[in-house]
Amino acid sequence: MAFAHFSESPVVRVTAYFPRTVGIYPGSDVRVLGVRIGEVKTITPQGGRVRVELEYAAEYKVPADAKAAIINSSVVSDRYLQLLPAYRSGPAMKSDDVIPERRTAVPVELDRVFDSLRTAGEALGPRGANKDGSLSRLLAVGADNLQGQGGKLHRTVEDLSQAVTTLSGGRKDLFGTVENLQEFTAVLAADDSSVRGFNHSLAKVADQLAGERKDLAAAIKHLAAALADVTEFVKNNKKALTANVKGLSKVTSVLVTQRAALEELLEVAPAGLSNLQNAYNPESGTLDTRNNAEQLHQDPASLLCSLLKTTGETAGKTADCRDLKKLFDSLPELPEADAVTGAVPTGSNGSAGSAGSTDKTLGGILEART
Repeated sequence: MAFAHFSESPVVRVTAYFPRTVGIYPGSDVRVLGVRIGEVKTITPQGGRVRVELEYAAEYKVPADAKAAIINSSVVSDRYLQLLPAYRSGPAMKSDDVIPERRTAVPVELDRVFDSLRTAGEALGPRGANKDGSLSRLLAVGADNLQGQGGKLHRTVEDLSQAVTTLSGGRKDLFGTVENLQEFTAVLAADDSSVRGFNHSLAKVADQLAGERKDLAAAIKHLAAALADVTEFVKNNKKALTANVKGLSKVTSVLVTQRAALEELLEVAPAGLSNLQNAYNPESGTLDTRNNAEQLHQDPASLLCSLLKTTGETAGKTADCRDLKKLFDSLPELPEADAVTGAVPTGSNGSAGSAGSTDKTLGGILEART
């Protein structure tokens, strides 16, 4: 003789608590997304709540924090118990888990709706709020006030709805703004002494400005007059100012182009002026300098011609330079000084040389030609 033992499929048993369970009986469906996965086993009243024990096949997973709701597909059909939401990931519900009453929901019964309507009708009827006709008068006055304003009232309600929707959509930003404001006020509270000092200083400045408001007003008035004069001056001298600005632009361009030379001049000029001061001999009224070794044989005519060329007086006039050379060559040369004593022989009239006192060395700047 052979025996076969078939074990039941594993199930998950869960307890849920509802405020009431109208239309739910043992054997009612337990569904997820409308698909039957189990059934209700027992229903036990417990004071102000109802204990419902249900079970479903373990192959179906339900979130550990799932909710339970009694659903009625129509007014007259049987109801079923829905577990929601559908499982996606995370911990799943296990046997002996409990769904508390705060996570359950029941539909509103039709008799309760009728009872609420009846209660509201009695409260607003002739034996209630409208006993003396107050409600009728209120409705009549409201109708008179709103006569022809229904469209505007409708738009107002729509705009209010959009405003509330906008606030709801931006609630994160709104809460973030409030949090930042709270942090800002906290920082101000932490630096209360500094803020008080700043406010005190600001008050002093305001008091000082208030005391000098007449002077400030007079200064602004004079400034307005001065600006008017400047405007008139600019208007009358627009061409001259334009020309001056253009000329200044040219000068600025030259300075920018020659900035290296200007930099060198500013570096060398102090030393050059100092050397010039040291080279001046107040006793003889001459500049005691050494000649450039590269220009030992340069005569005064060539030096003077080159100086004149730099000023633009004889630029390009070679004949003038030749005339200067002839003029200097026609001058008599002074006798050389004694190498030991430095004395210069004198003529019969006691002057240096026999032909006059013309100095071709320009006061010692140039050496005499041999």
